[in-house]
Amino acid sequence: MLFPAFFIGAVIGIASAAEPAHFSYIPPPPGKMVESRLVALSGAGTQGRWRAVLSRKVVGREGDQRFYQWYLTLYAPNAAGDYVQKYRAPGNGTSSLLTVVEKARGANLWFPVQTVKIVGSAELMQPGVQQLVVAVHESGADCGAATVTILRYDQASGKIAPAVSVRNGCRLDAGIVRTSSGDALRLNGPYYGPEAPLCCPTKPKASALLRYRAGRWIQSPAYYEMSVGTYAFSR
Repeated sequence: MLFPAFFIGAVIGIASAAEPAHFSYIPPPPGKMVESRLVALSGAGTQGRWRAVLSRKVVGREGDQRFYQWYLTLYAPNAAGDYVQKYRAPGNGTSSLLTVVEKARGANLWFPVQTVKIVGSAELMQPGVQQLVVAVHESGADCGAATVTILRYDQASGKIAPAVSVRNGCRLDAGIVRTSSGDALRLNGPYYGPEAPLCCPTKPKASALLRYRAGRWIQSPAYYEMSVGTYAFSR
């Protein structure tokens, strides 16, 4: 699995003096809430701080194994101090951060098997405005694929959009790093050359730095597949 079972005992909510003691999610996230984080998607100040909520719902069972549909919901604050949904994955579009989990034909199994993690938030593209970093692992019969996506708030459209997605076979871990020239993303995972099978990576332990500089996303070294402005590698 890409991610360990870190979800057990996850903190549901982040205390903030700028928030009311009690608030509501409108509508509530589907399934059971796993994690909630504040992220300044539209800038500093109370109205700029959104909430990113991870939740999951059991869609099937086979013996002791449970199969989950994961959801990521992003909420913006309203004047009453509550949070109103502005984004949810999986959504109704043809391209999404998450795939809809479906029952396999002729078997009591559901695919893809999903694991989702909020890596964190950082000012990756400009000072004072954060982006949300989400890691997804989806698999079927093999080790599957891992995707790290940076989500941003598009001021022009008023919508959440993918800034960039990076994919790798089997595993891809990510962590936010602070550099002298601004925030960046450290990517770690096996590197597969053009002809390398999933069983045998060209470099079992590789690392790359993903940065946004002068209006461009730059990955160095360019070990992992990268798609700018789309969810191309999440399905």
